[in-house]
Amino acid sequence: MPRKRKRVSVGRAGGIVSGPQRGTSRELVGCQHFPFNALPPECQLHCFSFLSDVEKCRAALVCQGWSQLMRTSKLWRRADFTHLGAVWGWEGALLPVAGDHKRWRKWVEDYAFHLMSRSASLLVLRASFDLGDEQTNWTQFLLRFLERVNCRDLEELELNWTFTPLEPLTTHRQPSMTQVGMTKAEQVTNFQTLLERLGLVSPALQQASLPFDWSEHSVQLLTSFQQLKCLELRNFWVFKGICPSSMQQLTRALPNLKRLILHVMIPVRDLEVTYALESASLEFLDVSQSRGLVFSLLNLPQLKELKVRKTIRGIILNSQTQLAVQSRWPCLYSLLQEGVPNLRTLNHHQLLPSWRREADEELAEILAQVCYCVQHSDTWLL
Repeated sequence: MPRKRKRVSVGRAGGIVSGPQRGTSRELVGCQHFPFNALPPECQLHCFSFLSDVEKCRAALVCQGWSQLMRTSKLWRRADFTHLGAVWGWEGALLPVAGDHKRWRKWVEDYAFHLMSRSASLLVLRASFDLGDEQTNWTQFLLRFLERVNCRDLEELELNWTFTPLEPLTTHRQPSMTQVGMTKAEQVTNFQTLLERLGLVSPALQQASLPFDWSEHSVQLLTSFQQLKCLELRNFWVFKGICPSSMQQLTRALPNLKRLILHVMIPVRDLEVTYALESASLEFLDVSQSRGLVFSLLNLPQLKELKVRKTIRGIILNSQTQLAVQSRWPCLYSLLQEGVPNLRTLNHHQLLPSWRREADEELAEILAQVCYCVQHSDTWLL
C-alpha cells in the first residue's frame, strides 16, 4: 500500500506545520514546526520566487512579515500580459464574447499597476498589443509601464505589436488598401518608438521574439541590443518587401547571436531578389517558415544546424522566363560548401563528415526539396 502524504499548512507565525490533515488545535501543538521566519530574508525570497504571481498575492495575506517580503522588487521578475488563463481560467481556446475585451483591459491595467507599485525588477516581458490602435494607445501604456518598472536585468522579450487579444469584431465595412497601409505605417512608427525606449532601459536583453518590418531604422534600433543571443523575427506584412542589405547588416552587427529564426514572406514582385547572411557567432538558423527566401551568400563559419524549406508559390512562367530567373539563384549546396564548413545537421539530417566533398543520397534528396536552383528544381511552377 502506498504511504499517505501528509498535508503541509502555514502556521500563525509564518512557520510551516507538517502533520495530518485533521486534528484539533491541541493535537497540532505537538506537531513539528519548520522555523521559516527564522531563515535569512534572502532564503525566504528564494523560496517565494518559485510561486506564481497569484500564489505570491495569496502568501502576502498570511502575515505582515510575508506581506513586506512580497513587496521586494526582485521577487516580481515576470510580466506576462498574454496569459489569458490568469483571468478566465482557460488558455484562450474559446471565441471571445461581448464584454471579454473590456474585462481583459481592466485586468491589464490592474496587473500593470500591481507590478509598477512594487517597482518590479523584470527578467521576462511578454505582451501582445496593437500599437496602431489610436483609441486605446497601447504605445503610451507600455512606455509608462517601462518607466515605472526596472528593466535593467531584462533578458527575454516576447512582443506582438500587431495584435490585441479579444479585440471585438468590427461591423464596419472592410478598410481599403490605403487605410490598411496607413495603419501599418502607424504601427511601425510606434514600434520604433517603443524599441528605442527598450534599447535604453534594457541593455542586457538576450532573447527576443517579435514581428519585424525590416526598415532601415528598425534594423538600426535592433542592432543596439548587443547582448542578443536568440532572435526570432516574424513576418510583419505580406506586401512589405525586405532590402537585401538590411538582413545582412542585422546579422553582421550582432556579435553574440547564437540562434536566429526568420519568418519572412518575400513579395512576388521581388522574385529575383536574393539575400546574404553573415555572422561570426551564429550556430543555429531556421528559415523553414519563410516563403520565397533565396540566399546569394552564406558566411556562417560557426553554424551547426540549418532548417530550410522550398515553397512553391504557384507562379506560372514560360520556360525561357523561368530559366532566366532560376539562373540568378545560386545552388544552396555550393553556398553551404563555401561558407558553412562546420554544418552538422540539415533539416534534422545528420550530415556525414565528407558532405562537403560529395553529397550522399540522403543529402541529395534533401537538396531537391529545399534548393531553388536549376539543378535541384525542375518544376514549371515557382
